[in-house]
Parts: sequence; structure tokens; C-alpha cells
Amino acid sequence: MVDWQVTAITIECRAVAEEVTILVKNDWSAQCTGFEKYAASHQASLELTKRSLDMKRVLECKGTQCSQITAYIQKLQAEESRKVSPGGENK
Repeated sequence: MVDWQVTAITIECRAVAEEVTILVKNDWSAQCTGFEKYAASHQASLELTKRSLDMKRVLECKGTQCSQITAYIQKLQAEESRKVSPGGENK
């Protein structure tokens, strides 16, 4: 088990072309402010579609299946695994 409750990182999200914050809890569940914004509001979803047309590229949030969320969780898990020695003791 990790020794923190929640950790977060703010990134430039390629999927929505703006900054979002990814939150990861100590049970490895994740939330993303971009997904919460665009999934919660029909108006925000329409805004994303309009920006997509303006930028001439597809902007589409994949929610918690996003590769950037997955990569951040994997980075945290790798950091945590380095903290524990092969015998299960903390370094």
C-alpha cells in the first residue's frame, strides 16, 4: 500500500487541447478534470466539438482510458515499487 492518500499532476492534454489535472488515489483509481468537465455538460461537449472543427483535428476525451492517465499511474506504480525492497521492506 502506498503512503499517500492522493497525488495530482497538471498536464497539457492532447485530447482536449487544454490543461487538465489528473488525480490518482491510493487505490490507483483516477480522475481527470478534463473528463469531468466535458462529460458532465452538454454545453462543454459542444464547445469541444467546435474547437475540434476550428483546430481541424479531432479532440476527444477518452476518460479514464486515456493514455496520459494510464502513463501517470504506471509512473507512480514504478516509483512505489522502487521504494520497496525484494524482501518487502521499505527502503
